[in-house]
Amino acid sequence: MKILLTGGAGYIGSHVLVCCLQAGHDVCVLDNFSNSSPEAITRVEALCERKVHVERGDIRDIALLRRILSEGGFDAVLHFAGVKAVGESVAKPLKYYDINVAGSITLAQAMQEAGVYRLVFSSTAAVYGDQSAMPLTETSALGQAASPYGRSKRMVEQVFEDLQMSDPRFGIAILRYFNPVGAHPSGRIGEDPRGEPANLVPYAMQVAVGQREVLSVFGDDYPTSDGTGVRDYIHIMDLAQGHLAALDYLVSTSEYRVWNLGTGRGHSVKEVINCLNEVTGKVLPLRIVERRPGDTAQCWADPSKAVADLDWHATRGLHDMLADHWRWQQQNPDGYGKR
Repeated sequence: MKILLTGGAGYIGSHVLVCCLQAGHDVCVLDNFSNSSPEAITRVEALCERKVHVERGDIRDIALLRRILSEGGFDAVLHFAGVKAVGESVAKPLKYYDINVAGSITLAQAMQEAGVYRLVFSSTAAVYGDQSAMPLTETSALGQAASPYGRSKRMVEQVFEDLQMSDPRFGIAILRYFNPVGAHPSGRIGEDPRGEPANLVPYAMQVAVGQREVLSVFGDDYPTSDGTGVRDYIHIMDLAQGHLAALDYLVSTSEYRVWNLGTGRGHSVKEVINCLNEVTGKVLPLRIVERRPGDTAQCWADPSKAVADLDWHATRGLHDMLADHWRWQQQNPDGYGKR
């Protein structure tokens, strides 16, 4: 199968790229490298011993998308290009609606014009907003997402649902991620956020290697077992395999389907930090600060629908996730280096 990966040099995209190449697919990566590095592609090529065609450009560039899709003979698109920091989305909502929503609409237009009708979309559990009933299923109320980031992803889901209803040639899989962490077990590719990390694990890892002085815990007064936020952390390689399972599903059907990709278990911030201390052999310095706007108290998945439909389930636990992430961070304290 020939696949276009938008945002294929990013954290999630690069790990999915590995899985696609290992499965024998022919892949083209589209990335503007605004929050990623070409070095990730170089390392994937070395890991898989295969070359990857790369197009440098923006998801909002309709002329570029038309050229790539019309010339490429693609069977499917895996769509990762976007921005994803909750806090930044509160401060810069227009950026999120422009890149995530307008960019996805542009992609859909170019796909329809080119006759490419298979799409797997990188969504998020943030579309569920702040809810007390756990675990979250695909039929849980969506309500009001807690941040412009979550709302932008929900808008894109609605765009794609309407597109499939209007044009049943499309087969569209919506994958609602929970919290990806970890790295490829080789330590060669991993998460390399530009600037200050917005998420717990990459920030904590930078503290562990001495790049940052202290780890901030955003609130310890949530209605959870220890007062800190609870999340469903999933290994990046488990998440990547979920995309191939969704793609396989779309080969034989033209539907709009939604699946949660999570482990089905929540871990609090304090639990993660305790496990990090064990994995790194360090005691990370902490400080409790105020809650961040847009954060929710708890969020974990019921992944049973993905198990039933896709024959997929997460196989790695929290310790494995953090150990692989730590291996990446130790081998690459400066990430992929200068960009």
